[in-house]
Amino acid sequence: MSHSPQRLGVVAESAPGETRVAATPATVPQLVSLGYEVIVESGAGSRAGFTDDAYARTGARIAGREETWDTDVVLKVNAPSADEIAALREGATLVSLIGPAANADLVDALARRPITALAMDAVPRVSRAQSLDVLSSMANIAGYRAVIEAAHAFGRLFTGQVTAAGKVPPAKVLVAGAGVAGLAAIATASSLGAVVRATDPRPEVAEQVRSLGAEFLDVGVAQVASTDGYARETSRDYDRRAAEMYAEQAADVDIVITTALIPGRPAPRLLTAGHVARMRPGSVVVDMAAAQGGNVEGTRPGEAVVTGNGVTIIGYTDLAGRLPAQASQLYGTNVVNLMKLLTPGEDGRLVLDFDDIVQRAMTVVRDGEKTWPPPPVPVSAAPAPAPSAPVRGTAAAPAASPPTPSPGRRRHLVTAAVAAALFLLTAFSPNALIEHVTVFVLSIVIGYYVIGNVHHALHTPLMSITNAISGIIVVGALLQIGQGGTVVAVLSFVAILLASINIVGGFAVTRRMLGMFTRS
Repeated sequence: MSHSPQRLGVVAESAPGETRVAATPATVPQLVSLGYEVIVESGAGSRAGFTDDAYARTGARIAGREETWDTDVVLKVNAPSADEIAALREGATLVSLIGPAANADLVDALARRPITALAMDAVPRVSRAQSLDVLSSMANIAGYRAVIEAAHAFGRLFTGQVTAAGKVPPAKVLVAGAGVAGLAAIATASSLGAVVRATDPRPEVAEQVRSLGAEFLDVGVAQVASTDGYARETSRDYDRRAAEMYAEQAADVDIVITTALIPGRPAPRLLTAGHVARMRPGSVVVDMAAAQGGNVEGTRPGEAVVTGNGVTIIGYTDLAGRLPAQASQLYGTNVVNLMKLLTPGEDGRLVLDFDDIVQRAMTVVRDGEKTWPPPPVPVSAAPAPAPSAPVRGTAAAPAASPPTPSPGRRRHLVTAAVAAALFLLTAFSPNALIEHVTVFVLSIVIGYYVIGNVHHALHTPLMSITNAISGIIVVGALLQIGQGGTVVAVLSFVAILLASINIVGGFAVTRRMLGMFTRS
């Protein structure tokens, strides 16, 4: 028995100042290809620069508010108001940002209607759900925009310059938190020429920070790793040491960007009024956690204020919305990926599978029944704790098998075996073979130490130059080309030719790659 496709409504946002829309003319064809009938509320995309005609040309039907809300699946960006919840038809499915961890009253209001609600901001942090992660998509844009807002308020150059009129020092930027938003801010500030520093409770992000050209400031207090992929509260010892570091940095930097958020809880306080008072006049603080209470004392959500000592504190809560076209496109793509997951067939019918941990984690209400919070989804990659020693008096454990050699020990054993084999080989071999083996072994040793000592973080941008250095084989081939017969000469010539191509090509590619990072 065939079923008619479900109607999917893209509604206009009612929140004041909201510029985003849940679907764009670029994502509508993908929703149509899943079999849905897409209905877009007239004017829904106007604030993001998308006209009704643009939607109509890509397969959507334009309708009024009442018809758009009276659809089987309603797509929107912000959490619904009480009137909007009442406008949903029975059995409808709502897909939007809900913030269920912090909005228990909203979840209860949704559960009082015979509907299903999926929270786009409750995507579990597992690998296969990355394409649905709206928080990361919006944080990436917000981090970029935070630096742009800071630069506008700062009113001075980010990059240092030496001119005939004098020397201009580069701006100093401190980014507190190296998550998605923090890394985007670091990359943007670095690209503008600023001297960037960053801090984060997780020491494992230090390498990412350095790869973007910033200095990582380690507080020096270890923290327990998160088990759900989201940030967690730090210890008192960490907070005390971090406060000392912020006091020192506040007196030195020009711009501070804070990004610390803990799901379901108020934003942690990073900068106090005392820290802000230590900053120089004209300095700027961008508090990206303003909507959750702020990381900075004195932040006013949605506003930019100037303190008594001339420091501007920016607490805008719509940073992603200040780039509405790109933000809508990324949000719409996340929604399309979700609809692909929820639409197993091509008949345009949504099917919710609670055996899927991603769908289960995102569902806050199902057919009028509250399903929040979901079962925990462990995503930690930390190794399992080692078993404790047996307690005296308990049954003895089975005899363990002989321990296997550690990787380092195995490497030493292999090296010793190879050395012994080479010694025996050269002890009973003619002088010519001894020379060949000596050159071969020296090439291996030199190549190992030259390549092995290059930090793996540099392999991606400098792989070509590493390959060029590994062309040490040219030296061996030059030594051998006149030491043997025809076969040795031919092989040596081929080795020299190929290694030379490797060297020339390696440096050519390296030059192009480094040119991409050269500031004009």
